[in-house]
Amino acid sequence: MKIIIINGPNLNLLGQREPETYGNLSFESYFKELQNQFPNVALFYYQSNIEGEIIDKIQEVGFDYDGIILNAAAYTHTSVGIADAVKAVKTPVIEVHISNTYAREEFRHQSFIAPNASGIIIGFGLNSYRLAIQSFI
Repeated sequence: MKIIIINGPNLNLLGQREPETYGNLSFESYFKELQNQFPNVALFYYQSNIEGEIIDKIQEVGFDYDGIILNAAAYTHTSVGIADAVKAVKTPVIEVHISNTYAREEFRHQSFIAPNASGIIIGFGLNSYRLAIQSFI
């Protein structure tokens, strides 16, 4: 099984950014934990702060991977382009958020991606990614 995690803007700052919301662990450290927890899954990771690069990556992997775990971060609430890319590919996409977006500002309550995703996991901290992997297994 081949799964990619695609993270959007500012998630490269996990472990430094707003630890009360996102925790103290960098995503790179957590990704190593995921690789150890799921040794029979080929896990890949990609992060970009640039909307077009995220779209390019979804299109690149969206026809031959078994799953995409997408945390589009702020683009979740603004990007019709990323939503269209998710809709256009064959690979199932699980939308993931570390925080409970419904407990935050109202603009975070809408997701352009959700209608095209196979499922959504929000609010379980970094464990949201683990739950998404398990949903593909």
